[in-house]
Parts: sequence; structure tokens; C-alpha cells
Amino acid sequence: MDSNIKTKTVKGFLWRFSERILAQLVSFVVSIILARILLLEEYGIVAIVNVFITIANVLVSSGFGTALIQKKDADELDFNTVLYFSLFISVVLYFILFFSAPFISKIYKSELIIPVLRVMGIRLPISCISSIQQAVVSRKMNFKNFFFATIIGTIISAIVGITMAYKGFGVWALVAQNLTNITIDTLVLFIILRKLPKFMFSWERFKSLFSYSSKILFAGLLGTVCDKLRSLIIGAKYSNVDLAYYNKGEHFPTLIADNINSTLDSVLFSALSKVQDDNTQIKNAVRRSIRLGCFILFPLMFGLGTVADKVVLILLTEKWFDSIIFVRYLCLACLWGVINSINIQAIKAVGRSDIVLKLEFIKKPLYLLMIIICAFISPLAIAIGSSIYNFLVFFINAYPNKKLLNYSFFEQIKDISLYLFFCIIMSVLIFLIGLININIYLSLFLQIIAGIGIYVGLALLFKCDDFFYLINLLKGKKLKE
Repeated sequence: MDSNIKTKTVKGFLWRFSERILAQLVSFVVSIILARILLLEEYGIVAIVNVFITIANVLVSSGFGTALIQKKDADELDFNTVLYFSLFISVVLYFILFFSAPFISKIYKSELIIPVLRVMGIRLPISCISSIQQAVVSRKMNFKNFFFATIIGTIISAIVGITMAYKGFGVWALVAQNLTNITIDTLVLFIILRKLPKFMFSWERFKSLFSYSSKILFAGLLGTVCDKLRSLIIGAKYSNVDLAYYNKGEHFPTLIADNINSTLDSVLFSALSKVQDDNTQIKNAVRRSIRLGCFILFPLMFGLGTVADKVVLILLTEKWFDSIIFVRYLCLACLWGVINSINIQAIKAVGRSDIVLKLEFIKKPLYLLMIIICAFISPLAIAIGSSIYNFLVFFINAYPNKKLLNYSFFEQIKDISLYLFFCIIMSVLIFLIGLININIYLSLFLQIIAGIGIYVGLALLFKCDDFFYLINLLKGKKLKE
């Protein structure tokens, strides 16, 4: 990979990862405080509303941002064309949600869903603007801008959310936190970029971008709908409390996994798009990313699953005890996320958005079958089914890269097998430490310290190349493949 692109990629990774870690650290603390104050039912209501907002947001933001980054000669006309089209769609979708709110509230037996959905829906046009801003930043690989925008938005929204929760605003504290975050984020990026949109639109440019982005959009929509189907089913078939337990159990592992995945996705796709005509460079970058991603993610997922009981009881209190089992199974579900995500980014970067869409039509019938069967059993069965499904998806997502990059799933398994071995040893040992009858705080502290020591010790013992690569990356040293 060109040295300039490689330098930007490394710097981008560091800025993006720092932004994700700091922002999520603040969000994590806020979520703990709010979880202690608010009712389980209030979390359930926001979880249901978020499903519909997330699905609508895919139609607004997914695909076009990727197309703008992937297109080599994208200019101001392209960006403005996408902006105005996306704004129009976001307004239409908002009114659809606005008038559908009473119907949705009847399905989930809660009148509060009506005002919450109508207010939360305001984020759609804001997210539309934000997605274009992110495409601009990602294209220039100036990820430092993300850092400042996200941190400022996260801190201000945290203050708003906690203040309102303590003042007794209940579910509206979560709504206000959500809207404040995206609004401040967008405003800060607007100030940093200092660029007003122009009244420019081209149907020719739109058609060109849509031919690529439509496949990403439909793939994203299909994936999001199926992913959120779990929440829709649990909320409708069981209760808002069951949904709250499931979502809180999902929160811990996805908080970690999504930060690592989003960091690698945003930086890697921008870098790969710049060398999209060189499959050798793409394969080397993808292979390194998968190994680094798994080196970081695997111990976090194994470790969290092992100490989940203590983490939930200490941070959330016994009120959330029933979410512990969900944390453990959903750690397994998130385990393969980084590999699946990187494989998809590689396919997108070489311009094969058609393959991404085809993969969704293969994966989603399998997912629907799993979710339908598990839904008749219990919410826990859905969590277990998700773990099995994500493992199977690894083989499906990796398959096209055998032909595109000559990087088969057997080679990928070989690349990550050592880290799985490390994690199994680490988990067994910290589980045994947890059996010692001592204070719960001391026990968790010892397990965390031991887990870090064991994993790093194994990496040093086996002279793990990715460990030293990561250390050099963090130190800012010149990197060699």
C-alpha cells in the first residue's frame, strides 16, 4: 500500500479508535446511571422506537455515503445531489412514522410510544446531513474531525440525559440524550468543515451513484430489518421488560464489538477504496485487519462473558440480574462480527456491491428461519440462535473473497486460530479465579488483571506478530508488513 495512504490509514485508525473509546466510555457511564434510575418498561419503550428509527435511517443514510467514498472522482455536484435527495426521503419517512405511531402503539400496548416515536423521528433529517458530512471526512481520511465532533456531542448529551433523569422526566431523558447527541455532533462537524451546501442537483450523477448505492442500501435495509426483528418479536410476543433484559444484555458486548468494527470499517473502507485496483494490496490490508481485529476483540468477548455476572451486579444492581445470561450468549454472537464486517468491506471496496446484496439474500432466509423457530421458545433461545447464526455467516461472507482476493475462509480461520486458543486458556483460568470466595469487587478486579496478564503473556510467549505490530502502531513507529 502507498506509504502516504498507509500513514493516513494508521493515523485514521488511531483517531477513530480514540474517538470511539472515549465516546463510548462516556456513554457507558451514562447508561449505567440511567439504568439505575429509570424503569425497565421505559427502556423497553425506547428500544421498540429505536427499531423503527434505525430501519428508517438505513433508507436515508445507507448506500449513498459509501458510494461517495468509493467513487474516485466524486465532486461537489455528487455530494449536493445525494444531500438533497436524502433530505427529501428523510422528510417523507418522518411523516410515515408520524402517522403510523398510533398503529404501532396498539401492537405494543403502550400509548407512550406515540409521542416518543414522533419526537425521536426528528433525528432522520439530522442523520441525513450527518451521513454526508461523514462521507466528506472519510473521503479525506481526516478522522480527527470525527474525534472532536463525537466527544463534544457525547458529553453534552450525557449531561442532558442524566439531568433530565434525575429531574424525573423518565423515558424523555433517553429521548433527549439521543437527539442532543446527533444534533451537536452534526453542528460541530458543520463548524469544522465550514462548508455550506449549494443548490446543485444532477439526475445523471444520481443515477450513477444509485446504481452502486442501491445494492448497498437494500443489503443494509434487509440486514437491519432482520437484525431488529428480534426486538420487534420480543416486545410484541413477550413484554417490554423481557425486551429491556435482552437489550441490556446485548448492550455490553455490542458496545465493545461495534466500536472496534466501526473503527475498522470506516478507516479500512476509505483506504481500500484508494487501492481498489490492486488485489494484492487489498488482501494484505484485509488479512492484517482481520488478525488485528480478532486479537483485540476475542479476549474482550471471552473475558466479558466469563465475568458477566459480576459486571451486571456491580454496575446495574440486582434489578438487571436476568440480563446476565443474555450478556454471555450475545458475547458469542458478537465474536465473529469483526471478521464478517471486514470481509464485507473488502467486497464493497473492489466495487462489487452486487455481491453484498446477493449475500444478504442468502443469509437472511437462514436468519428468518432461526428467529421464527427460536421466537416460539423464549427470548433466551433467540440469543442462542443469534450466536449460531453469526458463526455460520462467517463462512458465507468469507466465501466471495476466495475468488476476489484469493483469501479463503480456511486461511482466515488459520490466521485467527491462535487467538482463539489464547482466549480459551485465559477464560478457564479467570473462571477458576472467580470461584474463590472473596469480595465481589476484589474478585472482579483480580479476574480482569489476571485476564490481561495471561493474554499478553501468551502473546509474548508465542512471539505474536500482531501484538508487536499493534504496539508499534500505538507508538507511531514505522510499520512493516
